Amino acid sequence: MNLRRDVFQAISDPTRRAILSLIAIQSMTPNAIAEHFNSSRQTISKHIQILAECQLLKQEQAGREIYYYINAHKVKEVSDWAGQFRQLWEGRLNRMETVLKNIKKQKAKK
Repeated sequence: MNLRRDVFQAISDPTRRAILSLIAIQSMTPNAIAEHFNSSRQTISKHIQILAECQLLKQEQAGREIYYYINAHKVKEVSDWAGQFRQLWEGRLNRMETVLKNIKKQKAKK
């Protein structure tokens, strides 16, 4: 059975988010990535595999080494989707701030 992973499930894990942050700076080999964690190389490889299955990472062969790098197009897709909710909540929070300021002004007048 070919399991297709959900991108949001993938980025829900803090280790995978940390891997994305590392690779956003520069492409890295699995061994170089694993050096930044207190997990086994196999565990980090599994995290990398999940991120690659979700197309958040791409790989490139350079000699005997495989380098992973961010798939900027896919990350932008996720960011754009989440951005619509950020705008919604910012609007709601701004309106709530206005209401609270008005309540505070009314209490100060009393």
